[in-house]
Amino acid sequence: MSAPERPGRLLWNVVWKGLLLFLIFNLLFAAFPPRLGKVSAYNRLFPGRARFPFGENPAQSYNLSLYDVDAMFASHEIAALKPAGEFRVLVVGDSSVWGTLLRPEQTLSAYLTAALADNRCGLPVKVYNLGYPTLSLTKDLMIIDRAMEYQPDLIIWMVTLESFARAKQLESPIVANNPGIVSDLAERYNLSLAPRFEGTWLDRTIVGQRRALADWTRLQLYGVMWAATGVDQFYPETYQPAARDLDPDPAWQGLEPDELPVDALALDVLGAGMRAAGDVPVLLVNEPMLISNGENRDVRYNFFYPRWAYDQYRQILSALSEQLGWNYLDLWRLVPQSEFTNSAIHLTPAGEQQLAAEIAPVVEQEACWFED
Repeated sequence: MSAPERPGRLLWNVVWKGLLLFLIFNLLFAAFPPRLGKVSAYNRLFPGRARFPFGENPAQSYNLSLYDVDAMFASHEIAALKPAGEFRVLVVGDSSVWGTLLRPEQTLSAYLTAALADNRCGLPVKVYNLGYPTLSLTKDLMIIDRAMEYQPDLIIWMVTLESFARAKQLESPIVANNPGIVSDLAERYNLSLAPRFEGTWLDRTIVGQRRALADWTRLQLYGVMWAATGVDQFYPETYQPAARDLDPDPAWQGLEPDELPVDALALDVLGAGMRAAGDVPVLLVNEPMLISNGENRDVRYNFFYPRWAYDQYRQILSALSEQLGWNYLDLWRLVPQSEFTNSAIHLTPAGEQQLAAEIAPVVEQEACWFED
C-alpha cells in the first residue's frame, strides 16, 4: 500500500498544473484570438444602443470608451436583424454626429428618422447614428468599412476640415489602438498610414488583453442600466460655451497663411471611404460650424479655423467632388452661432433639427430612387 502524498507535495502539484494550464490557455488565446466582441447581450437581453459606446464617467453615463470595434458594433442597434423593406441610412462623423450634450432622441440621426417617417415614397426609413467622437477621416473609414456588413442603403458622411488634417489621422484612440485594422485598410486602399504600434505576442495573450476583457464585461453590465434609463451620456448642469472671442493667430496645423497644400489633407482617405462604400450611395456633407461674431473674427471663423485655411479647404473639397461626381452638400454656415454649445461643431437640439431639415429632402430623394 503506497504512502499518501505529503501536503506540501500535493500543493506543489496543484500549483504547477494550474500554471501549466494557464500558460496553455494564454498560448491558445494568442494563437487563435477569439473575437469576443462579437458576443453581446445587446439586441438580445437588452436593446441595442442608439450610438456607439463612449464615455469617461461610467458611473454616471452607464457607458465607457473601449477599443474593440467588434464590441462597439455588437452593442449598437444596427447589429439587430435588418427589417424587411427598411431603407437603412448610416450617419458617420465626429462628436457632432454622436451627439455631445444631446440625448439620443436629439441627435441628427433621430431627427432625420422622424422627418422621414412620412416620406413620399412610403418606405420605412431608419437612420442609424455611427458617429464617434474625435476628428479623423481614418476613424470614419474604419467605421464605414466595417459597417458595410450591415447592409446600408445610403451613407451620410459628415466632415469638417479638422478631420482632414494629415497629422491627426492616427491620433484618435480608436485608431491608435487598432493597428491591425489600420494596416489592413492601408494595404487594401493603398494608403500611406503607418500604425505606430503593431503589438507583441504578449499583447495578444489573456494577460495582455485583460483591459479589453474587463471593458467588454463592463459594457455588458452597463446594458442593464441602459435598458432601464436610456441614458448613455453624462449631462452636466453647466458647460463652458464655445469661444466667440478668438486668438489672432492665423496658423492652422502649423501652416501659416498662404496656399493650403493639398497634401496636408487626407484626401486619399476620403477617396478610400468612397470606395469602401462600393455601390452604396454616399452623401458627403461639410458640416455646420460656429461662425464667430467676436474679437478677431476677421482672422478666424472659430477656435478651430483661420479663415484662409477653411476657405481654401472648401474650394478644394467642392472641386474634388465635382470632378469625381460625388454627391456633396456644403452646409458650413447653415446654423447661426447661437445654436452651438461647448464646441464650434456641437449643436443644440434646435441646431440639429435645422440640419436635419436640410438633409432630409436629399435622403428622401435617394429613398425614392431606391424604390424605383
